[in-house]
Order: sequence, then structure tokens, then C-alpha cells
Amino acid sequence: MTSFTIQQVARRSGLSEPTLRYYEDVGLVGPIDRDASSGHRRYRSTDVDTLEALACLRAAGVGIDDMRTYLANRARGRAAAAEQRDLLLRHAERIKAEIAAQHVRLEYLREKAALWDARDRGDHAAESEVTERLVGVVTALGALQ
Repeated sequence: MTSFTIQQVARRSGLSEPTLRYYEDVGLVGPIDRDASSGHRRYRSTDVDTLEALACLRAAGVGIDDMRTYLANRARGRAAAAEQRDLLLRHAERIKAEIAAQHVRLEYLREKAALWDARDRGDHAAESEVTERLVGVVTALGALQ
């Protein structure tokens, strides 16, 4: 049976060694086998597959509770397909809202830069136009908080 050290799993999954230990401690993975002579963790291929999935979920901003739900649904297979879909779509909607918020922040910064550019050039007409646009952007920015 092929097994992997914690260093190998960290490199392969992109998760740090402390994160790998934490995921075992909170029951997301494992219990992980130990080498009989050294006591070091020895990960099986199935553990690595699970950790790679968890690394992707973590990168997408999925929290521990939803990771746990994801793994439980994954173990249930097709019977949990609808739940799995809904879990993932809920996170997709959260990310979509975060992206929209980032677009508003970006627009604010660009408009403020345009305002200062107009002031730098002494272009009062452009400064007035940018100020009008900024009113809407500031309102949208305020709604984010």
C-alpha cells in the first residue's frame, strides 16, 4: 500500500502541515495511520484525495462546517446529489456577491482617480462630471457596509 508523509501531502495538496493536523483534529480527515516505528503520520491515497478536495473548497472560501457537510454528502453519493449541488451553488452565489462588491470598490477607486486627474489638469468640467458619477458610486459603496 502506498503511503505519503505529511510533507508530501502538504506539497501535493497545497495545505500547510499545521492545517493538515488541524483537519485531522476536527475530523475532516482520518484518523490518519501512523508509522509503527516513528509515529509519524502516513497518509493513504484516499486521504490525499479528500485533502485535495478540501484544499479546493478552502480556496473557494468554504468553511469547516460546510466542508464537513460536503464530505458527508460525498460519502452518500447520488443520494446526496441535490444537497451537494445546493451547497456548492450557495457558495457560488456568495462569491458572485463578493465579486459584485469588488466591482463597486474598483469603480469607486477609478472614479476618485479620475476626479484627482481632472483636478490635476484643472479641467473643471471633467471634475464636475466625475463628481456626479461619484454620487452613485458612493451610494453603492455605502450599501455594501
